[in-house]
Amino acid sequence: MGVEEVKDEPLYRGRVCGIDVGKAELYATIRVPSDSNPARRASETRRFATTKRGVLELAGWLRCWQVPAVVMEATGDYWKGPFYRLEAEGFECVLADARQVKNLPGRPKRDPSDSAWLAACFERGAVTACFVAAPEFRLIRLHTRYRRDLTEERTREKNRAEKLLESAAIKLSSVLTDLHGVTGRDIMGHLIAGERDPRALAQLARGRARAKISELVAALEGAEFFTAEHAALLRTMLDRIDQIDAGIARLSQTIEQLLAPWEEQLQQAESMPGWRRRSAEDALAETGPDMTRFPTGAHLASWAGRTPLESSSGQRKGKARAKKGNRYLAAVTGETAVAAGKTQTREGARYRRLARRRGKPKAQVALGNTQLKVYHALLSHPGTRYQDLGPDYYERQRDTRRQIAHHVGKLGALGFEVTLCRIPEPEPGESATTPAA
Repeated sequence: MGVEEVKDEPLYRGRVCGIDVGKAELYATIRVPSDSNPARRASETRRFATTKRGVLELAGWLRCWQVPAVVMEATGDYWKGPFYRLEAEGFECVLADARQVKNLPGRPKRDPSDSAWLAACFERGAVTACFVAAPEFRLIRLHTRYRRDLTEERTREKNRAEKLLESAAIKLSSVLTDLHGVTGRDIMGHLIAGERDPRALAQLARGRARAKISELVAALEGAEFFTAEHAALLRTMLDRIDQIDAGIARLSQTIEQLLAPWEEQLQQAESMPGWRRRSAEDALAETGPDMTRFPTGAHLASWAGRTPLESSSGQRKGKARAKKGNRYLAAVTGETAVAAGKTQTREGARYRRLARRRGKPKAQVALGNTQLKVYHALLSHPGTRYQDLGPDYYERQRDTRRQIAHHVGKLGALGFEVTLCRIPEPEPGESATTPAA
């Protein structure tokens, strides 16, 4: 057979613009139908500043060429300014994952050529849009993410204070469950004020710590090594912790006000085992309330990086890397998975089963995957709440499978071929039993 001419596949978009964004400037390439030959494409690349004036000049240039849609690569945070500005000007903006439009061998890696490559991929439909939060949730995200960053900084500061006490031979954290609780803060305050008597310091214990006074005396016997320089440094650390606490409290109040219109979605998320108010706020700020942005719960779990590692059949150099995703949502599910593992629920039973067989880190990822699928289902159906299947869910499933296998085996031994099908659920208002003939 000879060579057969085939017709080109139609373009996904007729007029497009690809933008490679830098810190101070961006390169934009438009691809439109050619005036001289409709079967060919015309292309032009221009450079613009990333300031408001520069992006508005870009918008005017795109309107002149009747380009309705632009695509840009998700690199750092530099894409946000041009993306939000062009979106406000009425253009359809698409954010491309860098792995979809990665550089190919032999192609020059320069900003103008990158913008042309983005435009070519976009017009052929080879770009899948990344998730970009709605404008109101971009503001909420700033607050929730900063609150988490402050919480992590407070934890680091508390660890520094504990190390400082250890360096002065004070073993307070070995006795107290919470070094920065009421008893711990009182003892550290008196240490800073100059008190060095272990017995006097131990008498500051309150609540359940009163049962550990003898242990506190032993832990504070090295207080003579606690110098004035130690006291000054510890005072600075405690002041820093108090400042962070005040900042977190202010942020939490603002977040409550910003998320007030979505109280129903927050309560839905809070109904899941291991979830509290802050977990629900952080998760809703990342995903938004519209679950149609994620086709299924599995898509949401994959976007958050709560999916198993990819196991390819070919040769791999080294171990499989952890799946990347939204690190803030992954942090939320990591905390909620551990909390749910301590509950007498179906999710708690799942966590404990997996932790025994595969270890706690993998159990956290697996349960986070389950929780995000439940989260997606809840927010997709307003008014619903989490209904637990019980901590004995897996035992009941196992017993059912054993009974089925036993009876099928018995019937097979009698010469019967067994085909199983589940009886459909009765419609509302119908009887669950079949009436006699």
